Amino acid sequence: MTVSGPGAEETDGHGRAAPEGAPGDARTTVTVIIPTFNEAGNVEELLTRLAAALPAHLDCEALFVDDSTDDTPAAIERAALTCPFPVNVIHREVATGGLSGAVVEGLKSAASEWIVVMDADLQHPPSLMPELVETGRRARADLVVASRYAGGGSHAGLSGRYRVAVSRTSTLVTKGLFPSALRGISDPMSGFFAIRRSTVHAHADILKPLGYKILLELAIRCRPRTVAEVPFSFQERYAGESKSTVREGLRFLAHLVSLRTATPVARMVVFGLIGLTGFLPNLCALAALTALGLHYLPAEIVANQFGVLWNFLFIDLLLFRDRRGHRHWADRLGRFALLANADLVLRIPLIALLVDGMGVAVLPATALALLTTFVLRFVATELLVYLPLPGRPRGMAASFAREREDGAKGERGEAEEREKEGTP
Repeated sequence: MTVSGPGAEETDGHGRAAPEGAPGDARTTVTVIIPTFNEAGNVEELLTRLAAALPAHLDCEALFVDDSTDDTPAAIERAALTCPFPVNVIHREVATGGLSGAVVEGLKSAASEWIVVMDADLQHPPSLMPELVETGRRARADLVVASRYAGGGSHAGLSGRYRVAVSRTSTLVTKGLFPSALRGISDPMSGFFAIRRSTVHAHADILKPLGYKILLELAIRCRPRTVAEVPFSFQERYAGESKSTVREGLRFLAHLVSLRTATPVARMVVFGLIGLTGFLPNLCALAALTALGLHYLPAEIVANQFGVLWNFLFIDLLLFRDRRGHRHWADRLGRFALLANADLVLRIPLIALLVDGMGVAVLPATALALLTTFVLRFVATELLVYLPLPGRPRGMAASFAREREDGAKGERGEAEEREKEGTP
């Protein structure tokens, strides 16, 4: 939907800001992508401040990608009538990928030289938008981050010590996990940044958005060659309530795992760490069953299933969450349990072969058997549990297809829940 104001006559046939002049012109085209979820009270003030900050050499378009359940689309339409630049809206009935998914949809629709991403709640000052683009031009950067932690920046707008602590901790953990990809970015949790369209469009097909932290996704998957920063003071929310919830925190953790386990070796390490945690429910169940008088051999078999279920839940939710659409959950669980129990059956004959047939001592033979069956189980899990069925779409296409099958009803239910969980 296009709801352009007085600037509409200067746009192309799609309502986007059209580039002006010859190559020697100093004009720059910018699309400001603003993901919205129930931000009706902020839209008019946001566009007013953005228009006031806009210098003459920037040809600007505002693109709202809206997942709202309130009258935000109508508020955008009203505000666009007096806006001096084009205003476009993509309203999504199914909020695939959350806020990050909304931004990615906007990125794919943008046709400008530069793309600026910012929130609608005015915690990101619109007056800083031109400086982000100008800094990128001067520094010939591919990405310019508005940072709360660069010299002169501030996170004063974060409400309460808890949110400040969460933000700081998240930043430290993220930079520790991705030291190379986030070099030069002091605030990888920032939702306010400018990026060249050429940088993101070359990698659009490998983006796997989840939750709020789209900058993290872009920095790691797109690998911009040159990064610059502009300090800014995080502002108080203008109207409405924060959408930060426990659910979004869990999404962030899942996103971190997904990014960190993008390679097979990294996935194998996490697979092993999750497997180690499975000893806890296994041993607890064994203690309980034997205390109830069950013989230790059947108790061992039953207790092992508790560890298998524990491992499956975490591997399914964290390690292979983007492949869950390939098979029904019961199919995945059954295959995973079969492989986990087959591991026990294979390990004992292998130890016997190493000890009796090859003369290896018991402890080294056991360690070698554990390592061998672990690698085999990891490979078999990838191939037999999470490999797409013939004819099924892969990667994000599978996830998108599954979410569309769930329908808009489920997504609207989640949106209402997010509203209820919102904290100031």
